[in-house]
Amino acid sequence: MLGKYSDNDIIEGIRQQDDTILNYLYNNYFKLIKNHIIRNNGSADDAHDVFQETIILLYKKILQNNFELTSDLRGFFFGIARNIWNNQQRHKSRTEEISGFEFPDENEEELAENLYEKILTRSFEKLKPECQEVLKLFYGGASFEEIAMKMNFKSDTYARRKKYLCKEALIEIIKSDPEYIDYMRFL
Repeated sequence: MLGKYSDNDIIEGIRQQDDTILNYLYNNYFKLIKNHIIRNNGSADDAHDVFQETIILLYKKILQNNFELTSDLRGFFFGIARNIWNNQQRHKSRTEEISGFEFPDENEEELAENLYEKILTRSFEKLKPECQEVLKLFYGGASFEEIAMKMNFKSDTYARRKKYLCKEALIEIIKSDPEYIDYMRFL
């Protein structure tokens, strides 16, 4: 059954919530996730929970217009599951006392990056549409003149000022995000 569907078939099946594809994922990916979690102090129940969370997170990512798979889907899926499990373990270890010693986590940088990306995406969606467009244009490489023309601004000076105000608004939204404090602990 392995190799029955291409990564693109699976992605499209997830997008369509196709039960055949979801069963295929379970039959071909679950054992990998379960083995990893059991090797890392988890149970079969933990594996089921992580697997479900991974499916949900992957589904949300696929629904984003800019989703692009840059590796094989199996590795991408495993990476999501591993991050979820590591996050749960980190949270669990912080709530338990370990004789005053906290073991360093090799994946802290990756977790911090994922958390920041999540906060940034959520915060960006809270910006006014005009600010979203200005920032997309600017970070997409458009000059201030191009931004002014595209957005019907009076001048490139106004476009520069608008970009600054939008960026400041985004920073304020990020700082007010409940998970921002968690992110700051990584730094």
